[in-house]
Order: sequence, then structure tokens, then C-alpha cells
Amino acid sequence: MSKEKNPRRVADNEAMAKSKMLRTSPQKLNLVAAMIRGKKVEKALADLTFSKKRISDDVRKCLQSAIANAENNHGLDVDALVVAEAYVGKNITLKRGRPRARGRFGKIMKPFSELTILVRQVEESVGEQA
Repeated sequence: MSKEKNPRRVADNEAMAKSKMLRTSPQKLNLVAAMIRGKKVEKALADLTFSKKRISDDVRKCLQSAIANAENNHGLDVDALVVAEAYVGKNITLKRGRPRARGRFGKIMKPFSELTILVRQVEESVGEQA
């Protein structure tokens, strides 16, 4: 009498993590996400740790969450993980403003973003020893 289990949204060798309501514009967040796409997770974590961008700490937390999901929920090998996808979406925008000269109103938009990181386990080939 129980419901059937939901199908997985990602493949068997993948894990995903999402961060919502990140207080930066999607354009700025995409610069940091592009920095880690396609890299091994150790290299991506090192790049994010030493990045000067303010939002890189939140991206690092999301990546660590994806790694933990891969290890604990799906039993994947952490050393063989690669950042397969990192994409950014829009979220809400707070509308603020301030009075300007001659009775006008200056709009101040405070955008929020969301980030999705997908890590994938890849098998290293034997001839790729470096």
C-alpha cells in the first residue's frame, strides 16, 4: 500500500546539489561557475578556496554538498569525481530605490541567483598515468 519510489533525476554515476537564494547577479555567479566546469573536484575546490570573488565561498559550499551527496547517498568514489555541469539560474529580485534630483526615483535592483552543480564519477583509463 505504499507509493512507488521516485525515479532518480540523475544517472547512477552522478550526484547533484543546489544552492538557492544566492545574493549576487546570475552573470557574476556564472563567472565563478565557469571557472570549475569540467575540472576534477580537488582542483575545483582549490580554485574556489583561493578565488578573490565574494560568491566563491557559497559555490564551494555547494560543491562540497554535491561531493558529500555522491559519497554518502550514492556510494561514488570521491577521488574519481569531476564537475560535469555547473549552471546558474535567476531567482527573485528585490526592488529598492532612492530619491534622485527633480523628484525622480532611482531604481536599485538587488538580484538573487541559484546554482546547480552536477558531479560525475569517471573511470580513468590505464594509459593516462601522469
